Amino acid sequence: MNRGLWVALALGLSVLGVSARADTTIGSVSTDFRLIGANNKVVVERLDDPKIPNVACYASFAKTGGIKGSLGVATDPSRFALSCLADGPVKIPAGLPARQEIASISASFLVKHFNLFRFIDPDHKAIVYLLISTKIIHGSPANAISAVPVTGSN
Repeated sequence: MNRGLWVALALGLSVLGVSARADTTIGSVSTDFRLIGANNKVVVERLDDPKIPNVACYASFAKTGGIKGSLGVATDPSRFALSCLADGPVKIPAGLPARQEIASISASFLVKHFNLFRFIDPDHKAIVYLLISTKIIHGSPANAISAVPVTGSN
């Protein structure tokens, strides 16, 4: 399949709301000076779990600057970190899938994303979050993981 069809497919999926976007940008720090365009930086975003109240994940990732980065067409490198926390009781709602994609951060125009997945570990009463890098055709082995204990009774 040619690149144009892949881009059209990605655009169609994003219009249909297949993936949620990051909730809140917390801040960023410049890491590389660019004479023209924005500097390279590390960005921190918060992604709230839409199905589990009181749980938020913080993702940090590299953001490419320069002319391509300023125009939004650069592909960001697959370098990121993840930390999740609970700010209240954590309960697993009935009927929640054992694995579900819950959010996505764009790492290039339509083609590359950092996707956040939620897994349930009933044996240890934990919710595990996995952040991976994906492209339309293939992804990357880069990943980050964080877990939150279930504290409420289910």
